[in-house]
Amino acid sequence: MPLRIVLDVRRARDFGVGTYIRGLLSALAAIDSSSEYILITLPDDAGVASGLPPNFRTVSHPQSNSYYLNHLAFPLFLRRLSPSVVHLPMNLVPLLMTVPYVVTVHDMANLLFDRGSRFRKSARRFLLRRGLLRAKRILAVSEATRHDVRDTLGIPEDRIQLVHNAPNPDFFRPAQADRASILERYQINYPFLLYAGNIRPQKNIPRLVEAFAVARERLSRHPIYRDLHLIIIGDEISRYPSVRRAVIQTRVEKVVRFLGFVPFDALRIFFESAALFVFPSLYEGFGLPPLEAMATGTPVVASNVSSLPEVVGDAALLVNPEKVFEIAEAIMEGLLDDDLRAELIAKGKAQAARFSWDRTAREVLKVYREVGGG
Repeated sequence: MPLRIVLDVRRARDFGVGTYIRGLLSALAAIDSSSEYILITLPDDAGVASGLPPNFRTVSHPQSNSYYLNHLAFPLFLRRLSPSVVHLPMNLVPLLMTVPYVVTVHDMANLLFDRGSRFRKSARRFLLRRGLLRAKRILAVSEATRHDVRDTLGIPEDRIQLVHNAPNPDFFRPAQADRASILERYQINYPFLLYAGNIRPQKNIPRLVEAFAVARERLSRHPIYRDLHLIIIGDEISRYPSVRRAVIQTRVEKVVRFLGFVPFDALRIFFESAALFVFPSLYEGFGLPPLEAMATGTPVVASNVSSLPEVVGDAALLVNPEKVFEIAEAIMEGLLDDDLRAELIAKGKAQAARFSWDRTAREVLKVYREVGGG
């Protein structure tokens, strides 16, 4: 009897976990035609299954997984589907889950950087620990995250399986859109540093802005980089006043641009057009954007903490993310040392190619069969 695998894909449009969901679905579709896949979507999101084979179908659920009634309504909804196994692609586990399930943990940021009340932190920790302890398998996207789950929640390490993320394969291919027209649309005709990702506090964007200001001042007479800009793609800046303050205090308002979210074709062009990709995050469960930059042939500056050394290896300039001048020095080195740039580009492409959705999907499918077959 074929397995009936249910995946919760209600966050498929998100920036981070959405990349994971979309990459995993595409790779599973390429390697598994025997299992039945049921994708749980939001009512207006049935297009997630577009292009997938006939053994994939969607079922709509009216609430998101952050809605408080999700703890009751979603487990009841799942039982009606009679799944062999349910895959929750992020660490939000409904309280009353009874069907066999596996959970992917991307990071422990919700616990480690929670600024809420003590009661809220305790409740969140209790729910997460309970949900993970009752899971048939816990999938951690990096060795660093595996250790964080063990150390933060006291879950035995042998219950946590390492299954890496991977870059979107489209980052390895030539861009489909015309570079000149994309840059002209956004009125970009200058060299720029790039950051792409969320702008949460742990992403360390204020220090990135300060380091950029230092580097730009030192490059003020350089024939190319005297007009260096910083482009930040991600959340709206209005939600993060500390970032706005950093821009104003360093007097770089005219040379820092916040673009919000952009279509993939434009994002792909920004990655390959950047002089340098800078990612000074204080904490990452995996850290996909640096690999995406490497896949497009852009040199990377990244933090030397959390999962990032594990992910980027020796293919990036690693810095202490709490030291502004160290970040600035790495930016200048990455811009001005041509031999180093060539080395980083070559190593970066090789490092990014070590991670593939095909391998990830095969490891996840093995888990489905072990859990669902039992």
